[in-house]
Amino acid sequence: MGLAALLPARGPAADVASGASTAAIGFLFFLYGARLSTREALDGLKHWRLHVTVLACTFVVFPLLGIAARGLVPVLLDQPLYQGLLFLTLVPSTIQSSIAFTSIARGNVPAAICAGSFSSLVGIVLTPLLAAVLLGSGGGGFSAHSLVTIVLQLLVPFVAGQLLRPWIGGFVARHKKVLGLVDRGSILLVVYTAFSEGMVRGIWHQVSAARLGGLLAVEAVLLAVMLALTWYGAKALRFGRADRIAIQFAGSKKSLASGLPMASVLFGVHASLAVLPLMLFHQMQLMVCAVIAKRRARDPEAREERDERDERGERAVSAPATESGASAGPVGSVGSVGTGPRSR
Repeated sequence: MGLAALLPARGPAADVASGASTAAIGFLFFLYGARLSTREALDGLKHWRLHVTVLACTFVVFPLLGIAARGLVPVLLDQPLYQGLLFLTLVPSTIQSSIAFTSIARGNVPAAICAGSFSSLVGIVLTPLLAAVLLGSGGGGFSAHSLVTIVLQLLVPFVAGQLLRPWIGGFVARHKKVLGLVDRGSILLVVYTAFSEGMVRGIWHQVSAARLGGLLAVEAVLLAVMLALTWYGAKALRFGRADRIAIQFAGSKKSLASGLPMASVLFGVHASLAVLPLMLFHQMQLMVCAVIAKRRARDPEAREERDERDERGERAVSAPATESGASAGPVGSVGSVGTGPRSR
């Protein structure tokens, strides 16, 4: 954003940046497909209640809250910012941060991995469809052409990555760090291109400080509501603590990595305003969830579970010794009985 504000791409440079951004988005989703293990995803279906809960939070509850926020226009939000906020509620969940925070909080990490993967996979198809319904009639820039572009630019590379995974999966795994830099570079390029177009079109003249403050307030409430719903809702559904942690962190987050490319395709030259709510929400969720994860790791329930695991481990270790001692008893008895006649 800073580079786009100081040195926005203009003229031929903007065309080059736009073409490079399009190629980067396709390659990004190709890598997503190459990384996703089909076997792990199928194995994760065994915990279907948890995954259905996360998907419902991501693609049902979040959009309903986004629709409800329509009443805040024009009091706190103007129409372009509201369109960006509504798009934010349609984006799939994250993978990396959900896993990281679930691990810190000592939750169900395998479930968080599968939940984030399922959400990203479903979001490739469901997010554009939801956008067609909710943004198409509201001036969000969605059209049949956008749907075709989504398929060609996002879905086709993802499927290609999945099909080629048996041959390139090992290479992708071995070069995880390097390709991670490619991921981040692609996202930064998309951000730079979108905000360059916004700077050329005078984006910051369209967003006042009051509107920006209103957006931050709305997003803070949205995040707080989702964090509470995912935690207490999962508790009401009788999920264990480890599963509740995975549900809270996977069900309350939105993916910048998936959302930015989709916004670039859906909104085109208007993407800069559309992605602003998502970028602000992304930073907010990271800061808040980092605090929550540390508190979850220190709460009494977590200590009780660790003590129970330690006790089970101690019993498992002591059980063989007890069994061997018990088996030694009859041998000694037989020996003493056997010595009786000899003593006589």
